[in-house]
Amino acid sequence: MKYKDIKAITMVRNDRFLKKWVDYYGSQLGKENLYVFFDGEDQEVPTFCEGVNTKVVPKMQGDVVSTERQRSRFISSHAATLFKDGADMVIATDADEFLIVDPELNMGLKEFLSSLPQRPCHSGLGVDVLQHLPTEEKIDFSQPFLRQRHRGWLYSRYTKPVVITRPLTWGGGCHRVKGQNFHIEPGLYLFHFGGVDLESLREISAEPSRIANGWTRHQLKRQKAIAKISRQKSRQWDSTVKKMRLMQTICRPIFALNKPTTLGLKFVARIPDRFQDIV
Repeated sequence: MKYKDIKAITMVRNDRFLKKWVDYYGSQLGKENLYVFFDGEDQEVPTFCEGVNTKVVPKMQGDVVSTERQRSRFISSHAATLFKDGADMVIATDADEFLIVDPELNMGLKEFLSSLPQRPCHSGLGVDVLQHLPTEEKIDFSQPFLRQRHRGWLYSRYTKPVVITRPLTWGGGCHRVKGQNFHIEPGLYLFHFGGVDLESLREISAEPSRIANGWTRHQLKRQKAIAKISRQKSRQWDSTVKKMRLMQTICRPIFALNKPTTLGLKFVARIPDRFQDIV
């Protein structure tokens, strides 16, 4: 198989997940195919970004909603430039999001994406990895996350069309592609680790810059999600994933017909051990 030319983009500001992002996508695509934009000229490019395409840009102004939209427009524009330069696919995620192929398929991300049918965009099934407070300790960022966290909320908010195959425009947070449907590819997942650790969330909530930008409400919602999901019984992975992929393919919210929904139902599944060394 001839592999496609695949690029990955993220934009960060004081992000503790960036090293994980660089290590993972660098191993899958090659560091030379990664593009990291630092939001604010007060940011410094860390040494682990050597070999990555990096750029420090002026800080985006506004509250959390406004800056998310600005980021999506910025990333969409840069993706269009990459296509003009010859890219076949562009992945755009936050630094705490990892597009992962099921290890059962014995395929790397580049091989998997290269094998997909030609569509404007592709989605992985969203898996929000949250700390289970009764049994899981503080996260160690130097160790694989999925050795330390074992439950995922199969949440439609993170079933995001993060892979595009031609110039398109992402909506805020890349939760949808404007004017396009979404296609959840079997065997592909978008793991989100924003709520992977309660203590880290509390630290982030106390940062003055995040408070000023209106992130407090968002972070408190994440903390409440951890508490709520910690009380919920987990389901078997493979059968639950199959049901959720079908539900999210069929069900759409009235206000956004090109986004998936689980109709308010919360399905938590135990993540199989086969994933534990990936991120």
